Amino acid sequence: MLDFDVKFLKGVGPNRALKLNRLGVYTVEDLLNYFPVKYEDRRVVKKINELKDEKKVLLKIKICDYPKKARIKKNMTIIKALATDGTGFIHLTFFNQDHLINNLSLSEFYYIFGVVKSNYGKFEMINPEIELVANATKAGRIMPIYSLTYNLTNNEITKIVKVALEYYFEKIDSIIPEYIRKDYNLILRKDAIRYLHFPTNGKKYTIAKKTIAFEKLLIMQIGLLSIKSKLVASLDGIQIKNAKLADMLLNSLPFKLTDAQYRVINEIKCDMAKSKPMNRLVQGDVGSGKTIIAIYAMLIAVKSGFQSSMMAPTEILAMQHYDTIKEYVKLSNIEINIEFLSGSTKTKQKNDILNKLRNGEIDILIGTHALIEDNVEFNNIGLVVTDEQHRFGVRQRALLSNKGMNPDILVMTATPIPRTLALMLYGDLDISIIDELPPGRQKIKTYVVKENQKIEMYNFIDEKVREGNQAYIVAPLVDESDNLELDSAREIYEELATTYFSKYKLGILYGSMKNSEKERVINDFYKGEINILVSTTVIEVGVNVPNAVIMMILNAERFGLAQLHQLRGRVGRGKTQSYCILVNESKSKKSKDRMNILVKTNDGFLVSEEDLKIRGPGDFFGTAQHGLSKYDVQNIINDIDVVQDVSILSKKILSENPNLDGAEYINLKKHIINLFKDENIIFN
Repeated sequence: MLDFDVKFLKGVGPNRALKLNRLGVYTVEDLLNYFPVKYEDRRVVKKINELKDEKKVLLKIKICDYPKKARIKKNMTIIKALATDGTGFIHLTFFNQDHLINNLSLSEFYYIFGVVKSNYGKFEMINPEIELVANATKAGRIMPIYSLTYNLTNNEITKIVKVALEYYFEKIDSIIPEYIRKDYNLILRKDAIRYLHFPTNGKKYTIAKKTIAFEKLLIMQIGLLSIKSKLVASLDGIQIKNAKLADMLLNSLPFKLTDAQYRVINEIKCDMAKSKPMNRLVQGDVGSGKTIIAIYAMLIAVKSGFQSSMMAPTEILAMQHYDTIKEYVKLSNIEINIEFLSGSTKTKQKNDILNKLRNGEIDILIGTHALIEDNVEFNNIGLVVTDEQHRFGVRQRALLSNKGMNPDILVMTATPIPRTLALMLYGDLDISIIDELPPGRQKIKTYVVKENQKIEMYNFIDEKVREGNQAYIVAPLVDESDNLELDSAREIYEELATTYFSKYKLGILYGSMKNSEKERVINDFYKGEINILVSTTVIEVGVNVPNAVIMMILNAERFGLAQLHQLRGRVGRGKTQSYCILVNESKSKKSKDRMNILVKTNDGFLVSEEDLKIRGPGDFFGTAQHGLSKYDVQNIINDIDVVQDVSILSKKILSENPNLDGAEYINLKKHIINLFKDENIIFN
């Protein structure tokens, strides 16, 4: 019943359904799982004589005098009114709400909710929410705040969710068996969903949050552990153990590997030599030398008579891996055939590559998601490498591994994740950690500045660019947003190109550009033909420009610490001292504390541990990782104890009942299969 199309829900319809679709909401189930990102507590009515500037409050007022209306420009009207609660006065200003001129009565009491501003001792609210006390539906409650899309308001989503709960509440089945709910003090799923949308108090919200977090994590963890169990039990793995070419590579390197790199190489060699498939994650900070380890493993496979592939999430990163591998192979005088394949590869060239791949004429194939297309057939693949694993899901990895007879799998990520969470996120993988950086790598100097210090920072960038260096300026959005007061890449690019940096060559880069255009911009930046690159987070991975020494991140408060650390890692790749400038426009202490973590350390694992203490594990769960939406997890999980409880419980359940047989597990099993999309890769 919950897979009912949301457009048929009362109050939705085709047009509103299209807006919900943009949020990933297609069914009633999706809607019920689209949880608020935050809440507004409207249970306390404040007095005007208690007000403080810039605070959001609820007031109970009467209008003192008849409202006055004026037209300030062609498409904008303004209504002003003076109100009181007996302890003081407040000025109300409404834009483009003409209906209020006839609806605001001097004899009625109203609730108003909004941000208080103080101007020369006078309090003002601009566009507050207003409702009659007699008919109030929001005052006295905790109100949900949802993430929105264009032309869809919070009020609309709130009403639609209420309708869904009214009609479908009794149809919401629990996923967690009753004995687990009792053991861990959880509540029924339907109650948890209702309290997460409309909590009546903090206690009910907390237990609801724990219940849904427990449920989502249990589904994911049992699925991952089942996959790992099947892989370990498989007898169809291949033995890959000829390291002659790989050792030629190491002997020809102009630098010495770190002890951590040698340790991880030995772990990989041991795995590959076994008759069971390797499934190993290599975690290493930015610049720790993961790529050379991947090349070493691929050369073992090639010398042992197998093909290798390496998949990266972006064409830029995949192409850089291709160039790097060719460079190292040439340096080592190793003669093998390496090819590159992506969505933008020309048809004739692509067909030629696919034919050679089928015939076994290609030893190593580097590429993007194009590698998992049906027409990509390997002759004898022995090793699959995926880079930046948080960008891929388990299913994508499985599709690539299914190109051969249980090939070895090596997964790499530069996103540092605390070990407890890594075991949870990558439950189907063994984990190696490169916890050491090559000697001589300079520490990047990191500074946190306020918005009003941007000009000073632009002057600093100007100074460094005049010295012959390059800089990145990262913005959180591509275009200006009507809903968010954030800097956009286009807006910043246009402003800087005509003002502060008009004498330099600027470039702009964002995700929706054509791949060929992205490639051109990156190459121009790499060659030094672009002095300053204005970009979105598309440069988070896969851009290696040693001459870039400044990373300036606008609205840094909008990013997770791991992402900020990744962006910072784009500089400091040459011999010149590098700098990271975080423009923090938030006034909160929490935001300031987070930014200061990056000032204190360049160690990505320390950054992730500190971020975990401040914000909980939600931010480490990538939205594409296992098909979980960010609202399923990111805004729910904040208790590491839940993660650990679920990890222990999952292992216990699978040891006693590996196929989840029995009526009590029916719903849990159904949701696991639905999440991973394939029953065969999970249960026997």
